[in-house]
Formats: sequence, structure tokens, C-alpha cells
Amino acid sequence: MKQILFSGMIGLFLTLIGTPLLIKLLAKKGYGQFIRDDGPRDHHSKRGTPTMGGIAFILATIIAYALTKVITSSDPTFSGVLVLFLMAGMGLVGFLDDYIKIVKQRSLGLRAKAKMAGQLIVGIAFAVLSLQFADLRGQTPASDRLSFTQDFGWQIGPVIFVIWALFMILAMSNGVNLTDGLDGLATGASVMVFGAYTFIGIWQYQESCANQITAGPGCYEVRDPLDLAVVASALMGACFGFLWWNTSPAKIFMGDTGSLALGGALAGLAICSRTELLLAILGGLFVLITMSVVIQVGSFRLTGKRVFRMAPLQHHFELKGWSEVLVVVRFWIIQGMCVIVALGIFYGGWQAAK
Repeated sequence: MKQILFSGMIGLFLTLIGTPLLIKLLAKKGYGQFIRDDGPRDHHSKRGTPTMGGIAFILATIIAYALTKVITSSDPTFSGVLVLFLMAGMGLVGFLDDYIKIVKQRSLGLRAKAKMAGQLIVGIAFAVLSLQFADLRGQTPASDRLSFTQDFGWQIGPVIFVIWALFMILAMSNGVNLTDGLDGLATGASVMVFGAYTFIGIWQYQESCANQITAGPGCYEVRDPLDLAVVASALMGACFGFLWWNTSPAKIFMGDTGSLALGGALAGLAICSRTELLLAILGGLFVLITMSVVIQVGSFRLTGKRVFRMAPLQHHFELKGWSEVLVVVRFWIIQGMCVIVALGIFYGGWQAAK
């Protein structure tokens, strides 16, 4: 358990001290956020705020994981490394998107096809590799069966699994991207979900089927649950430290660099911990905000009318007169309730299987 404590503390420390250094570097180079003219008027004052802040917590998470392994003299696992690979790969796609936005001073970065191609390459590589590297018990980092609190149902086969994994990765990365519209909103919500995955990893480790002494009905067939908790703890600490600088008024934005990386990390943790469908509840705020965009676009195309004053949903409430801080705090409360419900379902699933 020392690994979990060390990774969280190191991640927190690195972003607390590293983010202001990144802010100075980005500001010196003039890498500021481009603000859309059709957004809320209050956001125009944010023009020029340093972006690509996701670099801070991506590097902090990777360094925290590596230092934890050195300090505790423990070996990295395929599951942990694959989640970090997915996070970094999606972050690289987001970085290219952010860089083009800054250089060309426009709200759109990579062309849609190029951005999608990058996400597909990283996602497919993760999905394919996650079905390799079986341990002595034959467990691979991911399973080609659907999962809620554990695996269930028939095997769907590697091809359908890759498609399913891609859907999850794209849905979560773009969901976090849509949520990242207000200072600290996506960062704070992500902290809660990573905290939940730290708990889930610890619980799965304690109730692992690999433990011949304590294994019983309802045990978890997860390849590296403790190391997934280490990764989740590093992410939680790194995001917590970044939130100090990202909260209103934000000194730095995570940009697509950060939002795509966080979404990838969430999907990777869900796939490797066998909680794929549970992620829809754990990340309920991201799902809610994504659905607001789907509803808005669908309604306008079918009827020519808009359901919300503006999508994503957080901007609808801003235009209704809510302050940015009020929207963020209330949305954090919603996300907190989603996490509580999801953890309750997770524990209930274990109790039911006993």
C-alpha cells in the first residue's frame, strides 16, 4: 500500500511546484488560449491564458509512477504501463491540436480526420496490446468480455473488443474535452473519479482470485489491481496539484493535451479493472455534458430548435445568469454523487456475489 501513498504524494508535489514553472514557460512563448467569439462574454477575459497545461500532470503522473517503483523496489506491470501509454498517447494527439490552435490563432486545431486518425492509432494499439501479456494464471490486462463491476456474459472476441475499447476511449476523451469549458471543472471531476479507481484497485487487490488464502465467491479476476490503484493515485495527486493553478481564476488551462489524456486514462482504468459499464456512472458528469451536446445537435437538425441556450451544458447555465464558480461547484456536487452511487453499486455487486 506504500506504493499508492507514494505515487499520490509525488504526483501532487510535482504539479504543485511544476505547474507554475510551465505557466512561465508557456507565457514567455506566447502560447495562450484562443477564445471563441460566440461563447459567453465573460470568457473573453481569458484570452491569452497559457494552455497545454495537461503537460504538467501527464509528466507528473509518469514520473510519480516511475519514482514509486524505484523507491519501493517494485516492478512495473503491463496493466499500469498500458494505461500510462494510453494517457500519454492521447495527450500527444491533444498537444498537436493545441499547438496548431496557438500557432494559427484559431479555435480549431487539427483537422477532424487527422485528430480522429491519431486517436484511432493510439486506441487500437492499446486495445490490441491489452489482450497480450498473459500472466501465469492466463490473465491479460484486458478481457474480451463485457464488464460492469466484473466480467459478465459471453466472450465478444478480439475484433469486437477492439471496436468496443475504441468507443470507450473516444467517448471518454471527448467527454472530458467537452467538460473542460470552465476553470477547474474537468480537473476537479477527474480527481473524484481517479480517487474512486484508487479505492476500486485496492479492493480488487484484497479480494483478488489470485490470493489463494482469501479468494472466495465474488473474487476479482483482474491482472494487476494494485498497480492500477498506483496509477490512479498518481493521477489523482497530479490533478489535485494542477487544480491549485487551474481553479477560478485559472492561471493555466489543460487544453486538449490534458482533456484527451484524462479521458484516455479513465477509459484505460475502466477496461483494465473490468468496470467498463460502471464508468458511465462513475464519470456521470462527463456523460451528462456529452449528452447535452448530442441532444442540442440532434434537436437542431431535426426541428431547427435548440433545447439549451448553448451547449455543452455548463454554458447553458452561464447564459442563464449563474456565475462560473457556482456552475463549477454544483457540477462537482453532481459528479460527487455519481461517484458515491457507482461505488455503492460496486460494493453491492461484491456483496451479491458472495
